[in-house]
Amino acid sequence: MIRMGKNDFAVIRAILAGDKEAYGALVERHSHSLFRVAFRITGNEADAEDVVQEAFLRGYQKLESFEARSSFGTWIYRIAVRGALDKISRRPADDSSRVAGAADPEQDEVQVADTAVRPDRLLLSGEIGALLQLAMQRLTPAERTAFVLRHVEDCSTEEIAAALGIAPSAAKQAVFRAIKKLRSRLAPLRVNP
Repeated sequence: MIRMGKNDFAVIRAILAGDKEAYGALVERHSHSLFRVAFRITGNEADAEDVVQEAFLRGYQKLESFEARSSFGTWIYRIAVRGALDKISRRPADDSSRVAGAADPEQDEVQVADTAVRPDRLLLSGEIGALLQLAMQRLTPAERTAFVLRHVEDCSTEEIAAALGIAPSAAKQAVFRAIKKLRSRLAPLRVNP
């Protein structure tokens, strides 16, 4: 059995040499980051778990085709992003409750630094959060994913392009369009000094 201290390439070599259980080390090492991005794209915990499982299953099945031009983490991340995009594209158009960022008042939690928050401030924070979620919901899946990867996951343009399977210039444009749309939709919240 491969220990967690070895790098991904050593684990992959062991798997390809017949140690099927070594794949568990890769799953353990990468599942948290895959779940995080899948959840941000799908907006649903169950869907995100499905995406992660499918990504690792596909990764295992296609491990022999892994060419090591990038890290295993980048490769499996790309598989998960595509799986999450496929999952949301298969949803019915009117299924807004499961779209990433859809507001669910029973599950929303507001975290505040001051324990003596005034009710009006709390209400305003909730309204701002709901408007942001609605604005995110109205982005295309590619724009939403590009925005999340860039501004939440802190991925580079090249990483976004690889994850979405598009050219770096197209990835940059998707992020730009998402920001432009979000700014436009959130303009009423702007405070003028």
